[in-house]
Amino acid sequence: MEELISTIAKALVDFPDDVSVDRREKENEIVFTLHVHKEDVGKVIGKQGRIAKAIRTVVYAAGNHSTKRVFLEIND
Repeated sequence: MEELISTIAKALVDFPDDVSVDRREKENEIVFTLHVHKEDVGKVIGKQGRIAKAIRTVVYAAGNHSTKRVFLEIND
């Protein structure tokens, strides 16, 4: 899943070397945190959050087979 998020984000940003994904697991959820360069945050979020919503939709669909809920956070 980390590789999927990283691949999508690297295609969108100007600084692909600064893209990283962290994973935290709790009892009922898995939280992925996407870190990008400060100048690329707007490109990953998109106008009115449309790109972020699309990325989250793909990640949630890919994580649908898991019994845990999947979340995606975007940080700089």
